[in-house]
Order: sequence, then C-alpha cells, then structure tokens
Amino acid sequence: MTDIKYWAAFSCIPNLGTVRFRLLERYFGSLEQAWIAGLGEFKAAGLDDKTARAIISHRAGISPDGEMEKLERAGVKVLNWHHQTYPPRLKEIHDPPPILYVRGEILPEDERSVAVVGTRKATAYGREAASNLAHDLARNGITIVSGLARGIDSVAHRAALDARGRTIAVFGSGLDIVYPPEHSKLAHEIGESGVLVSEYPLGTRPKADHFPLRNRLISGMTLGTLVVEAGETSGALLTVRWALEQDREVFCVPGSIFSPASRGTNALIQQGAKLVLDYKDILEELNLTVVAHQIEMRGIIQPQDDTESLLFNHITHEPIHIDDIRRQSQLPITVVSSTLAMMELKGLIKQVGSMHYIRVREVVAGYGS
Repeated sequence: MTDIKYWAAFSCIPNLGTVRFRLLERYFGSLEQAWIAGLGEFKAAGLDDKTARAIISHRAGISPDGEMEKLERAGVKVLNWHHQTYPPRLKEIHDPPPILYVRGEILPEDERSVAVVGTRKATAYGREAASNLAHDLARNGITIVSGLARGIDSVAHRAALDARGRTIAVFGSGLDIVYPPEHSKLAHEIGESGVLVSEYPLGTRPKADHFPLRNRLISGMTLGTLVVEAGETSGALLTVRWALEQDREVFCVPGSIFSPASRGTNALIQQGAKLVLDYKDILEELNLTVVAHQIEMRGIIQPQDDTESLLFNHITHEPIHIDDIRRQSQLPITVVSSTLAMMELKGLIKQVGSMHYIRVREVVAGYGS
C-alpha cells in the first residue's frame, strides 16, 4: 500500500483514534490526500476545530518518509486495518487500532490464540499453573498472547517459547522501549520466533493509561482469555472486561480461598467463567480439540536413521550428559555431537544446559524395534 507512510505519520499525532481515522479515510479516500489537507477540509471531514488545528501543528514536524526510515532501521513493520496480515479478529472489536507496529510475522495460525494474563505478584502455584497451561496450549498449536508484564505474563511467554510454540507480546509503549526493562531478553526472543505488537509509534514511553488500552488488544485478537491468579483489583480483570465486551470466552484457574491472589479469579468463576483444570478444558470449550489432534499428528517426527534411533533410545525426560550418551551408544563423539544437533533442530530433543539433553517429543510406538 503506497500511502502506508501517511498512516504511520498520522499515528504520531496525539489523540487520533479509531473514529477520527475513519472520518479521514471516508472523506479523503486516502490518508495521502488527508496529509496535505487544510483546516477547512479537516473540519468538513467531521473533525472538531481543536483536533484539526492539532494535526496541522504537529504534521509540520513529522516526515512520513522519515518515519518509515526509522521503522526500517528498527526492523519494525506497520500494518493498517486493510493489510492482509492485520489480525482478523481484532477488526471485529468496537475500536480496533488503525495501525499496528509489528516486529516478527503474524501468521494465519495465530488466529488460534488464547490470552494468558494474571497478577504481577504471582505465587509459586500461579507460576506453575500458568507455565504448564501455556506450554501445553502452545504444543497443541495455540498461540499464546500476553502483555510482557512481570508475573503471569512473562511466565506464559517463556512457557510458549520453551514449547517451541508461538507467542505474541503486546506492548503499552513503542516497540523500541521494552517495559519492564528486565524483560528485554525475553522480548528479543519473542521477536525472533513470534511477534511483538504495539499500536504506539516508536519512542512512545510506557504510561499508566496505555496499559488498559493495551489489554483490549490482548483480548481482542484472541479466542478467549485465561486468567491465572488475579486479586480483586488486578489489572488482569480489565482484560476480562474487554474480553466480555468483545464477546470472547473467559477461563479461570481456581485458587485457594485463603489466597488474596485468587480472589479475583474465584469470583469470576462464581460469575460464570469457565473453570480450567487442564489445557484440554480450553481446547474443548473453543472447539479446537480436533485441530490440536491434527497438529499433533502432523507434528510427529521420527528418528530418520539407525544412528538417530540409537541415540534417541538413550535419552529420556531426565537430563543426560553427552558423554553418557556417547558411552552408552558406543559411537564416536563427533557422530554423537552432530547427530544430537540435528535431532535438536528437528525438535526431538532439547539441550537443557551444560550439554545435557532431554526428550521433547515421543515417537510412534515400535519405531526401530
């Protein structure tokens, strides 16, 4: 789209939301034409005097070409709501963002997505529940969407990455400003294999009022929202409100009646949210059980030769060192090392540190027998 740079330029002007972008597009036909319009034309398009004057004032310091150059240097793409990879489900909400800034690739399979949110002050129970559920959902072809926040959000992202699944992090700032800053490494990993998304232009600092708006994207682009631990005033409850307004499913992990971290989730269950004990509860509610089974069957990867089969038989779900694998298999270390590297690329096994390996997948019964 030739006028995408003008969408990016308009997004740098404060307080131009969904309604005003629609007015501009409807009246001018393209944002390229809107960019060169005068005060009277903006008013004729339906903008109030204050907004029209703000556009004229701000655009003097904005270069559409310069914005695109900054984005290119940062490895960030900009999608408007007409772009083919703009999340279809997000278009359905009341106030979809006119544009999204994206690092990574939004894929068709990301339509099978679930938001995982919760308290920033997660208990050990909450962290384990979030990790297990997000991991199992990701392994079954579900994209995990969250907000990169401390606590449950970061646990969910990490679990999806560890499962070699898809995950999307939605920012409340520009994509060049990671918040919280200690999640910079996590954000980089997500951007490498998943997607980072924001409706805010580069350079936008995180602000308190950005995060409730950010939450509407988390719920809006997903089939449902899973809440793992939320107190009575948790920000995760804002995501739930958005999800209900957007006619999305709400799932909750039950918690102890004595835990303040579970008061919000337990109350939601009382009010009708789906109680979740296992990832299959979510798949069944979303009618994705068959899809997950098909993905699992397509994902069956077997050792491709006798060497891979021999090594695989010596690797279990308990970490084993490469030297022990070599000794048990009685193969040369060069053969063992190169074969393990190939098996790890295929997703059969995983190195868990210091040259120790575990199984990631099971294979069909009887292989190699």
